[in-house]
Amino acid sequence: MLVPSLLLFFASCQNAGAPTAPAPTAGTGGGLASIMAERGLSEADVLAAAKTYTPTGKLDDYVIFGSGGHGGNIVVIGVPSMRILKYISVFGPEPWQGYGYGGLGDDVLYEQGKQGGKEITWGDVHHPNLSETGGEYDGNFLFLNDKANARVAVIDLKDFMTKQIVANPLVMSDHGGAFVTPNTDYVVETSQYAAPLGGKFATLDKYETEYRGAAVFWKFDKVKGRIDQENSWAIELPPYAQDLADAGKLVSDGYVFINSWNSEMSAGTEGKDKPFTESGASQNDMDYLHVIDWKKAETLVAAGKTTTINGIRVISLADAAAEHVLTFVGEPKSPHGCDVTPDGTAVVVGGKLDTHATIYDIAKMQDLIAKGTFTGKDKFGVDIMDFQASIRGQKELGLGPLHTVYDEKGFAYTSVFLDSTVVKWNWKNLEEPIEALGVQYNIGHITAAEGDTISPDGKYVVAMNKMSQDRYVNVGPLLPQSFQLIDISGPTMKVIYDMPIPLGEPHYSQMMKADKLHTITAYTPAGTNPYTDTKSEFAVASGEEKIVRNGKKVDVYMSVIRSHFTPDNIEVNEGDEVTLHLTSMEQALDQTHGFAIDMYNVNVSMEPGKYEEITFVADRAGVFPFYCTEFCSALHLEMMGYLLVKPNGA
Repeated sequence: MLVPSLLLFFASCQNAGAPTAPAPTAGTGGGLASIMAERGLSEADVLAAAKTYTPTGKLDDYVIFGSGGHGGNIVVIGVPSMRILKYISVFGPEPWQGYGYGGLGDDVLYEQGKQGGKEITWGDVHHPNLSETGGEYDGNFLFLNDKANARVAVIDLKDFMTKQIVANPLVMSDHGGAFVTPNTDYVVETSQYAAPLGGKFATLDKYETEYRGAAVFWKFDKVKGRIDQENSWAIELPPYAQDLADAGKLVSDGYVFINSWNSEMSAGTEGKDKPFTESGASQNDMDYLHVIDWKKAETLVAAGKTTTINGIRVISLADAAAEHVLTFVGEPKSPHGCDVTPDGTAVVVGGKLDTHATIYDIAKMQDLIAKGTFTGKDKFGVDIMDFQASIRGQKELGLGPLHTVYDEKGFAYTSVFLDSTVVKWNWKNLEEPIEALGVQYNIGHITAAEGDTISPDGKYVVAMNKMSQDRYVNVGPLLPQSFQLIDISGPTMKVIYDMPIPLGEPHYSQMMKADKLHTITAYTPAGTNPYTDTKSEFAVASGEEKIVRNGKKVDVYMSVIRSHFTPDNIEVNEGDEVTLHLTSMEQALDQTHGFAIDMYNVNVSMEPGKYEEITFVADRAGVFPFYCTEFCSALHLEMMGYLLVKPNGA
């Protein structure tokens, strides 16, 4: 039987917001015991519910920023409730946030986001990374990559909006991004699939000579909150498939570690005389962990020892190798995880085709590099460190260990793909036994509370599972992914919540203390442009609304407030270029409006105090209502007006 205190707890849950009632007792209609019996719930089920239940008005302790995969966005999730709080639109248009439908965000999405002059409206988000100060999340910015189109985006966590997209001018895809150095000096983006740098063409028989990878170090301006492209640079890498990356911290600050696969340089069948990449890239027993000394690389860049490709300075592979900016050490075949320990002394690598986690000792590797002690070079002249001399040891974890996060007690938590387990092990004392917890199913990435910072919190781990068969109601052959919240606070791990993720394919995520956020509730002063953080020169004050015609150009200076637009009737001629300057006069919490014009594919969100600007050609004659798209007051439906477009010759 449940203890009385738990009965009382659930009595309070059931009666939240209502007058206090006696606690339900076993055998009473509708009581806890009868509900448990009716639904087939065990005491463990009820305890799990108690650990995640978050009463109305109570806030979550942590926030997860999870990749939205090919949804091109970010999923924001509260912990322990596992409630989805928001989707942040990034690489694709999203109407609720008014992103990509005529407003100021169009410049970010459609102009900054172009690759090779081509407008791209989707992305494949893999690895969001929070900004850091001293190796700790600071709650200011979030960075993320687009694997499909080699782009990096900047989200300002002040208002949870995408403020910048930077297109990589060198590579055709990325994966090891967007990871930050411990003080967010750089956002690191590394290529995945090798290709000729700068978008050039070369046939596959020239793979070894013409195809390359790259690691781009995007300089981040923390004051402006933007990537400084002019002061960014890159390192040319061999045509191995660079994968996950992580930055050193504390004693290893100044280093970046990138694992890779395809040391075989397989490029597929090539006319059926060679194997598919899946087998061709799995022949060698070892691939290469890339060890990059980025502070030494900075000195080469400052000395001008670079070439320029498509506008970005690049340290050549030959110079990177000669100066030991880049060195290699073997890693078990097909590695995927690459995670620096909280104290910065080691980096843990997991391999998809291995059964071990390999713990590399960073001090040992630094010593080998300093002494020039190497076992040979790869085909491109990069020095290779001895594997056994570089590691502390290996830990047997199961079939297909991938990614690792940490707690505050010296334990590591590794996702093991083929076994569908989360494995807890002591990365300092490799002799301790492991604990393996089954999850459903085929876990990929994993996240923990502040679990990749210098001071992890413990408490929670989330298994990010690729498959969810038999977990939820059948919704057709395209099934959701599944996040499982795991309580790690006790002596053994326990799954306490299953959460479907019904978009894209989530990959990496990070979990931050919620109290680190510095989010605003309104733009102040009214008329603030969210992309410049200053009041727009075109913002309008109450009583100063107007329509100004200059030939075929029409500027409308409009105020937005409950429950009307001023002006609410706009008359233009067919073919006019119309610019709407919208100023929300609201400052009250959660008093958001929207503005949409029927038939014109125009829709923006007007948060309190926000300035928006919409320019379009009135190319369709007729009468078009415009209205508020966000329920705002009792007279929300009456918050409307008309765009009248007079036909030519009328």
